[in-house]
Amino acid sequence: GNIIGSGIFISPKGVLEHTGSVGLALIIWVLGGGVAALGSLCYAELGVTIPKSGGDYSYVTEIFGGLAGFLLLWSAVLIMYPTSLAVIALTFSNYVLQPVFPNCIPPYNASRILSMVCLLLLTWVNSSSVRWATRIQDIFTAGKLLALALIIIVGFIQIFKGNYEELTPSNAFNFWMTPSVGHLALAFLQGSFAFSGWNFLNYVTEELVDPRRQNLPRAIFISIPLVTFVYTFTNIAYFTAMSPQELLSSNAVAVTFGEKLLGYFSWVMPVSVALSTFGGINGYLFTSSRLCFSGAREGHLPSLLAMIHVKHCTPIPALLVCCLATLIIMLVGDTYTLINYVSFINYLCYGVTIIGLIVLRWKKPKIFRPIKVNLLVPITYLAFWAFLLIFSLYSEPVVCGVGLIIILTGVPVFFLGVYWRNKPKCVNRLIESMTCWGQKLCFVVYPQGGVAEEEEAPSARSRRLASDMAAR
Repeated sequence: GNIIGSGIFISPKGVLEHTGSVGLALIIWVLGGGVAALGSLCYAELGVTIPKSGGDYSYVTEIFGGLAGFLLLWSAVLIMYPTSLAVIALTFSNYVLQPVFPNCIPPYNASRILSMVCLLLLTWVNSSSVRWATRIQDIFTAGKLLALALIIIVGFIQIFKGNYEELTPSNAFNFWMTPSVGHLALAFLQGSFAFSGWNFLNYVTEELVDPRRQNLPRAIFISIPLVTFVYTFTNIAYFTAMSPQELLSSNAVAVTFGEKLLGYFSWVMPVSVALSTFGGINGYLFTSSRLCFSGAREGHLPSLLAMIHVKHCTPIPALLVCCLATLIIMLVGDTYTLINYVSFINYLCYGVTIIGLIVLRWKKPKIFRPIKVNLLVPITYLAFWAFLLIFSLYSEPVVCGVGLIIILTGVPVFFLGVYWRNKPKCVNRLIESMTCWGQKLCFVVYPQGGVAEEEEAPSARSRRLASDMAAR
């Protein structure tokens, strides 16, 4: 439900643009699934060895220490998840508005306003009930799979009718441009955006039933092959209806596909994509708020973000921060540039986390590991990871440089906000006052065992307020 969002409906254009041929674009999609499978195997081992919510952040903090963990958390909260949420929300609004503006791109303001309304609605749902959020995720995951199944089935019908000219080897590998290695790296970054989310179950490990024995590895082993199959055949279906030039000129690939092949029922496509992206927004909100929660619990973010609602048991402050950051990101930046930013930072974080798996094997060889992958798996992943990052830096130095700067801006924030313990009393009073007001407004308290260290706990006044709320 988290993996399949907007990516399969917007990334085909970016992948095809950088590969220069249909055949190479399809190879990139299959390769993306294979790399995601290697990464997910490594994350399965980390998830059952360090069974803490927070995913990459928790593992990097545990293995490399506070600064490395904070930099990952900082980049995730500041750019990765707000950007992903913004892209998915904008895709949702573009597909909803496409039938209203069939011959042009939907107006900027209309697209932004609809995206914001959707984001605010789902933030309210996630704040009100964990059960509502998970039910929405279940329903919309089924809906998006049915929508993609419809595209694949129509594509197979086209193939049986003989409409597969673009897929024949002579046409599929007919390059209209010769892609460089840098272009291939960028094509993979565009495709990898569609696979992002394969590690999200690790962000809610503590909320899973029996994660070590069954549910975490089982979910990973089922989801990655299924998503790879769906993505590859969806792209094949696209090319049975459109030429590469038509796909590149389309603002909404699935809508163009529906208009060409579904006739009167072409309205099904924008509705299906809207449902898919709606579920994707819900999933990203659910998991990114848990990352904020985990960071605050470790003392790397304000303690208010580690609090949950007295009655609903939902992390409302963390959800509101995720929502606000996404609204800001949504007002700036081009969709495909944003995808390059977030894909580069994502892959940088994935690689650091999987390096942590090898370091943990060396530092704690006897720790209990219910799952233990062959060392060739993380080594193969890291070799591909290094190739991708080096050529991305070579091909798009500005995009990658800005991504690195965003990460490094967290260094002074860490030393001022986390490492510096003896802050002036006025700063502590301001933080305590904000925490207290946040508790009043959101009706939140610390969950049991929420904050470990005494200096990270709330003030006495905040404790009294939390006790009063709990009593009520």
